[in-house]
Amino acid sequence: MHPAPSVIVFTVLTGLGFGYLACLGIGVIRPAGWVAFGLWGLGYGLAVGGLLASTLHLGNPQRALLAFTQWRSSWLSREAWLSVACLVALAPVALSDWLGLGLPRGFGVPGAALALATVAATSMIYAQMNSVPRWNHWTTPLLFQAFALAGGAMLAGQGLVATALLAGLAAAQVAAFHFGDRQFAARGHSMATATGLGGIGEVSVFEQPHTGGNYLMREMIHVVGRKHATKLRRIALLLSSLLPAAILLLPGHPAVIAAATLCHLTGAACARWLFFAEAEHVVGLYYGQR
Repeated sequence: MHPAPSVIVFTVLTGLGFGYLACLGIGVIRPAGWVAFGLWGLGYGLAVGGLLASTLHLGNPQRALLAFTQWRSSWLSREAWLSVACLVALAPVALSDWLGLGLPRGFGVPGAALALATVAATSMIYAQMNSVPRWNHWTTPLLFQAFALAGGAMLAGQGLVATALLAGLAAAQVAAFHFGDRQFAARGHSMATATGLGGIGEVSVFEQPHTGGNYLMREMIHVVGRKHATKLRRIALLLSSLLPAAILLLPGHPAVIAAATLCHLTGAACARWLFFAEAEHVVGLYYGQR
């Protein structure tokens, strides 16, 4: 599929933001005063900024509120409700830290659970799609949660825990690459099954169905060369997981955390670009692109 910058920003920032808010909610760190204002503001800024970025990919952004109406059938709608519930549930804890109200940390646990549930709902937007076999696999929700947990722990300054989670993230990425490469062929999709004409012989494209481009070709068909994909996978693994883990082995100074986070975000953006660019939508079969 064609990677849209807005969707990459959305998934990267919300993953990091909600993962970090979950850490703050359960009290991994307990800031106070204006430090709490800044740290909670960072978490809310990442989460809300990512959610707002997602609206840029809509044909009519003013209709974004309609997403809340389809919660019975749409994971996108469930994500919208869960994200709002999370931000509301964590607000009293954030205010307590800022104003020194002494609210017990147990009040933050439901909000932290909602934060991870939001990430899970985001992942299911993609994992539910049978038309994209690479995504329609258990590695997709695993990958989204791994990014959220590792990024959140890293941003919260949890050196050893974050290092272990970053190693787990690297393993999740390798698993996603390994199994994802095999999913399209494993489902048995072909031009014959796509057209239903396999029973009368070998099916091939004689001529494209139209002379100009269309929405499906722009959004659903994107081919990445194997050589470039391999190079980008190595860069994504290095920058999102391995290098941040190495940086976190240094003394836990804010500059160290900032450097690790910046490196992680760069690698996460690369990994998420690949997540979309390598997604083989079955509609490509109609155009002879698979």
